[in-house]
Amino acid sequence: MSDDVRTQLESLRAEIRRHEHLYYVLARPEISDYAFDQLMAKLRRLEAEHPQLVTSDSPTARVGGRPLDELLQVRHVVPMMSLDNTYNETELEEWYERVVRGLGRPPSGLVAELKIDGVSLSLTYEAGLLVSAVTRGDGEVGDDVTANARTIRTLPLRLTGAPERVEVRGEVFMPREVFAALNRLRREENEEPFANPRNAAAGAIRLLDPQESAQRKLSFFAYQVPLAEALGLERHSGALERLASWGFAVNPGWRRCREMAEVHAVIAEWGAQRGALGFDIDGVVLKVDELAEQRALGATSKFPRWAVAFKYPPEGVRTRVRDIVVQVGRTGVLTPVAELDPVRLGGSTVSRATLHNADEVGRLDVRVGDLVWVAKGGDVIPKVEAVDVSGRPEGSVPFVMPSTCPECRSPVVRDEGGVAVRCPNRACPGVLRQRLVYFCSRAGLDIEGLGRRLVEQLLAAGLLSDPASLWDLDWTRLAELPGWGEKSATNLREQLEQVRRRPLWRLLVALGIRHVGEKAAKLLAARFGSLAVLAAVSEAELQQVDGIGPTIAASVAGFFRDAASRQLVDRLVARGVDPKETPVESAGSGPLAGLTFVLTGTLSRPRPEVQRLLEAAGARVVDSVSRKTSFVVVGSDPGSKATKAAERGVAVLDETGLAALLGEKGVIW
Repeated sequence: MSDDVRTQLESLRAEIRRHEHLYYVLARPEISDYAFDQLMAKLRRLEAEHPQLVTSDSPTARVGGRPLDELLQVRHVVPMMSLDNTYNETELEEWYERVVRGLGRPPSGLVAELKIDGVSLSLTYEAGLLVSAVTRGDGEVGDDVTANARTIRTLPLRLTGAPERVEVRGEVFMPREVFAALNRLRREENEEPFANPRNAAAGAIRLLDPQESAQRKLSFFAYQVPLAEALGLERHSGALERLASWGFAVNPGWRRCREMAEVHAVIAEWGAQRGALGFDIDGVVLKVDELAEQRALGATSKFPRWAVAFKYPPEGVRTRVRDIVVQVGRTGVLTPVAELDPVRLGGSTVSRATLHNADEVGRLDVRVGDLVWVAKGGDVIPKVEAVDVSGRPEGSVPFVMPSTCPECRSPVVRDEGGVAVRCPNRACPGVLRQRLVYFCSRAGLDIEGLGRRLVEQLLAAGLLSDPASLWDLDWTRLAELPGWGEKSATNLREQLEQVRRRPLWRLLVALGIRHVGEKAAKLLAARFGSLAVLAAVSEAELQQVDGIGPTIAASVAGFFRDAASRQLVDRLVARGVDPKETPVESAGSGPLAGLTFVLTGTLSRPRPEVQRLLEAAGARVVDSVSRKTSFVVVGSDPGSKATKAAERGVAVLDETGLAALLGEKGVIW
């Protein structure tokens, strides 16, 4: 029996690996996502029934193991050197002339590859199995991130036809679409968005929790086989072909060139197409192809002489940094901001640009007086893309983040495992000001007529102290302020009366509870119905709500335990800002009352429309699958939620099944 099961498992794993390679590496899937999820669910069931037959290279190993206490340090067998950079064709030709002089003749060929803007990784395979993955680190020693690397779908856990032991190097990156979705989610959860895909990838590959790393959906391109000559290879281009034959996704833009004219054509071609790629590139890497010639050229103390990177000019426009100031946000995060010589960008005049965080400032090495390229992130927020060091004034010094809050002088702290530097003082004037601005904003309670400038005016006049003080305004004094008058004061008074009737979820968002965005706020409001009930529930009770995980539960419970937060809530309630709604579980109305649905995949009708239909009939629609979920409704190309449903024994309905269920309940589909 055991041999039969072992054969079945190996056959199933091989089939899944083939489909993973077709989907993630070759982009030629043969089966639907749903069919693939069913194969994975079958494999998980078999492995759960026969744990003694689980192998380290099983596709199920990608889901991530237990969180790590720390990342181990590993020394590279062959140092991972940096590349020298060139920024124009003249510098590139000068590099080529040095190569010719070093060899005494032109090289027999060159390889041009896309320079992926990601994080370098060294992989070691033994007997075809992945045994370690190590970051570049300082080039000599890096972090062991094997558990996280196993979660990357384009990185094979088992090689086909590889030697007994081999090292492979490549680049971990985050696709643009994944990065955009990640930042949307972070904004919804009241978290600071990442500066760029590279920062997001670098943070994800070093997370201590592999399951969290898996959710970041990283990708990988292989680009080198160190010590390739020992494997009988003669050319770098041959090593790239060998990597593809072993099952790796290889840099898709590589090309063998006989002379520099072809190299310049490749650079121009990809420079024109870089915006259409699904991932970020910042240049083209040029390498001497013959491995014997690479060995003859050798390396300096920092760079290999046989390779160089051509860097594309940054996107955006150039201007000069007048100053770097630090702003304190509503969650206490300190954000460095560059004050610029005004410049036209995307149809508007820009005089300030975000530098995101201390790590980004360090990576850019941006200084006061520097010439910088500025672009609009997501076509909205101006950000510094790069520094033109040729325009750096003499005597400039690196910018250093302050050790104390610029608003209240409290010692700042750095988020554990993160990049944010934060003021821990909840009474910090800067934090209180930004929270009040957010409370009034469109993302908060949407109080018409109270934008940032007017809120700051009322604060400066001593008319406001916190959100509750909005309902204590001295209307006579307000009318006397510059730019106000009796009519404007009356309009605001009427607005504040209307705000009392805003739904509970909007108030929860406006309060700025960390990790609580619109989706979580709606779940909490629907389940508990009032501030008083929500304030009294435990962290464990919060986690019982579908869609509320431990992080959000801990944040909500912590908010209501905090004395200052409770005082603010009490003050709001005393002023009539206490919206209530009937909790869903006690409502008991509608033919679908008591049922919980999860929607996934593309449906024939817009998903919000289907959600409204189900909720109008008394059902709850949530984002995550749990054992309390009644049905998962799958459209075409369903995601991982269908897999989770199979794992947890939750009923799955296609649209035909949903229509039949609704018909039985008297609901018209």
